[in-house]
Amino acid sequence: MSGKKHIKTFAFIDSQNLNMGVATSFKRRGASYKGWKLDFIKFRKFLADKYRVDTAFIFIGNLPGNELLYEYLQRAGYILVLKPTTTYKEKDGTIRVKGNVDTDLVLYAAAKETASYDKAVIVSGDGDFLSLYDYLVEQDKLGKIIIPNKQNYSQLLNKYSEYFDFVSVNQKKLQKEQQKRRV
Repeated sequence: MSGKKHIKTFAFIDSQNLNMGVATSFKRRGASYKGWKLDFIKFRKFLADKYRVDTAFIFIGNLPGNELLYEYLQRAGYILVLKPTTTYKEKDGTIRVKGNVDTDLVLYAAAKETASYDKAVIVSGDGDFLSLYDYLVEQDKLGKIIIPNKQNYSQLLNKYSEYFDFVSVNQKKLQKEQQKRRV
């Protein structure tokens, strides 16, 4: 038997940042990006295969009517952390829903679960997690920062670029298959 210890790796996923990061199309400063739909089953397998993620927490807003989505994510192997949501009106009158998951993600990664894992994989391109990365590096627990979109993330994170991987460069592997329409 090998004396090598299994490194326990947990993923902490900002679902809104992940979903919007890959799905939102944009054009700016000569760069363009066509959004696509992430297959969460493939993504969970990707996390397990590439980063040896044992446990994957996904932080998501709790919206009535999304029960099938939550069941799907659980069947795909995620542990859901549901957050209350609020609504707000954009300047153009569009109603938006927001589930602020940042504090819970930090709480789980830095306190609630920190004794249970050796390395953390954080899935977000949000600069609000900079102090979490500082803490995880101090504790020698930062495994990877997986940024949803290589063309659209907080430049504050560049300090930790050696930890980066990008969901968008794995689009062919992770994209949801288009369902064929019945005629």
